[in-house]
Amino acid sequence: MDGHHEVQELQVYESDLQHWNNCKKNPGHRNFIPIKTFALGDLPAGYQDHDLFDLIKATADLTVKICVKIVSPNRPEYWPTCALKYPFSDKIASSIVRTGTGKLYVYKYIDGEGFDGHGRNFKTPTGTKLETVYKTCPCQKCQDLNETNNIWWEIFIFTATHVVFDDLEAQQTTCTLFYDADDSEVKLLENLSLEYAKVDRDVCELKYVTCDVELGDRLYNTVQLCYGLLKKVLQKHKSNFMFIVSHPHGCPKHVSFGRLQDNERYEELNADYDLSKLTYNTPTCPGSSGAKVYCLGLNMSGEYVHGGSSESKINFSSIGFCSKKY
Repeated sequence: MDGHHEVQELQVYESDLQHWNNCKKNPGHRNFIPIKTFALGDLPAGYQDHDLFDLIKATADLTVKICVKIVSPNRPEYWPTCALKYPFSDKIASSIVRTGTGKLYVYKYIDGEGFDGHGRNFKTPTGTKLETVYKTCPCQKCQDLNETNNIWWEIFIFTATHVVFDDLEAQQTTCTLFYDADDSEVKLLENLSLEYAKVDRDVCELKYVTCDVELGDRLYNTVQLCYGLLKKVLQKHKSNFMFIVSHPHGCPKHVSFGRLQDNERYEELNADYDLSKLTYNTPTCPGSSGAKVYCLGLNMSGEYVHGGSSESKINFSSIGFCSKKY
């Protein structure tokens, strides 16, 4: 990894709005569109398509603000592959609060068998089976009340490792859902656990389990909607057009558009996917770290999150997986 991360730091006396108004990277934020007011006409010429518009709105519903309240003492001093300082390794035990962005993935479980938005009972690209040895919901509420709900949802928050490094930080992390405007009715996820963290790729996944039918169905239905819209969009558009939905400076979510500049392949992941890193000119700000990066020319298959900005002002992603077909 190189360049600067884009996690927003907040001291106890500061507000998100202060950082928004004092932004040096994108003063005025002219290329950031509030998701609350985002309209079809805001899409660039050639992309003012109803399915693409609906897809962006649906993915925005799965975009979350991440707030981390501690700095783990386990953070390394340097990135694994270079001599650059690792983010916040010099601020262990400090009082700063950090915000970034994440993307939700949701699996529905019935009697211990899980299903993704396609109705498949395995994860891609690993092929891991979505099965549990237990047949009822393992959430904390069910444990405390000794309830036995046989239907539950596992919510995974995909983000960057430099945003949430390990389980110590995950336990002191909150995710704010549906934060589209200052007056939005939001949902807060707490008591998260770390599913995995890959420092060399700068990706991690947090986990939250719930049997809340209203929340679970809402999110799972949105995932299904995304899959259906994605299929339609990719039948019409294949280009280097990119979009990112994020929480710049910890503020309500915005969408920005840009172009892919490079897809640098690193190594083979398996027979179908390679590992690669993207560079792009899609506008981002502090607070955008960990946001899902979408590129139509990559068939939207790569699990890339925003990593930061280089000295030359080019944005870069984490190392994600890219279909060998693209």
